[in-house]
Amino acid sequence: MTHTTDGLGAKPEHSKESRGHKKGLHRRKFLGGMAGVGLGAVGAAGAAFSLLTEGTRSKAAAATDGTLTIPDLLEGTTSDGTTTFTLAAQTGTAEVLSGVTSSTAGYNQSFLGPTLKWTKGDTVLLNITNSLTEDTTVHFHGAHVPPKMDGGPQNAFSAGTTWSPTFTVLDEAKTLWYHPHALGTTAKQATHGLAGMIIVEDDSDTSAALPGDYGVDDIPLVFQCLAVDSAGDIKYDQTGYLSSGLSFPLLVNGENVDDTTLSFAATKTRNRFRALNASPSDIITLQRSDGGTLTQIATDQGYLTEAAEVTTIRLVAGARAEFVMDVGEDVTLQAVITTGWIRGGSGTYDFLTVTAGGTDTPDELPSTLNTIERYDTSDFTARTITLSNTGATMKINGSAGLTMAGMTMISTTLGAKEIWTITNASQLEHSFHLHDVPYQLVSINGEKPTGVDLGWYDTFEVVGGGEIVIAMEFTDFADDTYMYMLHCHLLQHEDEGMMASLMVTES
Repeated sequence: MTHTTDGLGAKPEHSKESRGHKKGLHRRKFLGGMAGVGLGAVGAAGAAFSLLTEGTRSKAAAATDGTLTIPDLLEGTTSDGTTTFTLAAQTGTAEVLSGVTSSTAGYNQSFLGPTLKWTKGDTVLLNITNSLTEDTTVHFHGAHVPPKMDGGPQNAFSAGTTWSPTFTVLDEAKTLWYHPHALGTTAKQATHGLAGMIIVEDDSDTSAALPGDYGVDDIPLVFQCLAVDSAGDIKYDQTGYLSSGLSFPLLVNGENVDDTTLSFAATKTRNRFRALNASPSDIITLQRSDGGTLTQIATDQGYLTEAAEVTTIRLVAGARAEFVMDVGEDVTLQAVITTGWIRGGSGTYDFLTVTAGGTDTPDELPSTLNTIERYDTSDFTARTITLSNTGATMKINGSAGLTMAGMTMISTTLGAKEIWTITNASQLEHSFHLHDVPYQLVSINGEKPTGVDLGWYDTFEVVGGGEIVIAMEFTDFADDTYMYMLHCHLLQHEDEGMMASLMVTES
């Protein structure tokens, strides 16, 4: 993607042929079908963005030679035991489609945002200025923080103001992300570029044994599948997605890879990749073009008990995963795109070639990465959460969460241990996200979890007509005013009402 700033030119084009790569199935102007992967298929395995102002165009670091762009690492300033990060939600322009200028948004730049790095046990302060022309929030997706600092709809702040949440980082090592979460505008703001990665570090033996040099052997991969018309207008709602003449580009760290395979020159043999599906609705499955395995080490909420050799990693909207590869020869990574909503992308894309260059011989990975004690749920409080729809209106337990007062409220107490059955009464695809605490999967469509599904999650797929059972424990934070959220992370479904509030109070 070319980001533009007054006086700066566009990046030169680089043809696929010049690098000797072949693309998979192209998806430009692909006419996606009606969304919703039904349970029966499992076994077979708008309007112009109005926030642009001329004075806020900026330029992010962009690849000019076909190499993978690495998002900037935002440096914090530490004083009196608190590390302060400064962010501004602003507007700008960028090329989502080659040669076409789109109105976009980003944090500290014209599109997307820098990577934040937190360390467990540190106190952080974020000064976030809203330079848009409408309310916004910044939600720390997957972070275990007080509800007043969570960035949900109650934390919305107006244009021209600054929100300054502060908290102690309680999370262990994991990959999180940040994005808007105001009522009714999440899809518009996030699809236009308001998203960034958060890396949480800790002092565990596992972290010490894994690659951790950001941009060198610890590589962020932020995926976005967007809907864009020929004039560059990024669509975010049903009307927009159903308009004619759309392209559905796949972006990786802000670069369009529909007709380009990016490259990363490895200088170490072992490389760690952090994958985030920041798409509004599409599903992304990662794999190697040669059919080889990826060594998955983490899910949404941190390390697995042990490294798992997998051939694919499936990420629904909002989900993350980490994997490592020992690169002794060049490896090409592919993304398989599946429509999650009414229309979207489709196809298989060679998005990144990792070229071998390391001369070191890494040690064997630790035989144990993490200790995960499986819940005994026999005494857990049981609830049923039903996802449904009436036409385009999305509901949780029969209510459409279009306002804070109108949404279903789930009330629990500090220290409570609960088991929830998430039932999808629709035939639509949903991505269930719970704020505040991680959860374990107890069953997936009636089957016990195995492999990587035994890890910790905060976002998981619920197919049409399907059901997942999850278990969690509410720790550390209680509040009788501020609430957490539970919702579908297909951003359009969230904005159409599939969101409920979660109140955790003192027992």
